[in-house]
Amino acid sequence: MKQLILAGILAVVAAGSALAQSWQEPARGTQTRKDLMSAIRPIAEWRLGAPVQFVVKDLRVAGDVGYGRLYAQRPGGAKIDLNATPISQRMGGAFFEDWEEPFIDVMYTKSGNMWVAVEYTLSASEAWWASPEYCAAFGPVLTEWCH
Repeated sequence: MKQLILAGILAVVAAGSALAQSWQEPARGTQTRKDLMSAIRPIAEWRLGAPVQFVVKDLRVAGDVGYGRLYAQRPGGAKIDLNATPISQRMGGAFFEDWEEPFIDVMYTKSGNMWVAVEYTLSASEAWWASPEYCAAFGPVLTEWCH
């Protein structure tokens, strides 16, 4: 009887853990990871100039939604000179003193067989996605912020 009760408790704990983290990180080299990077790359290059390489700090997928925090650099690891970027030029030479390195927070949805970057920010200082409307749509990949 004790073993049956213990097994039941373990099953409930395991189910709770699975619900708490229902997302998975696409492994390096997988098509899903490549597709997610391809979805945000044109946006990053429009703002930061081409070419851009991403260092993935966080990448999550659950069903047809995803979230990523991606640090941008030049291929081979060279730092991006933010004052020489297209976004800086379009903003009249805005000075990006507070940015140590540019990063992108991005929300993805899957449309058919294609991942689409539907919301993003460049080096945001706040967790803008921790709001009811984003939690309703992207909650499965925002488990720390959407309770």
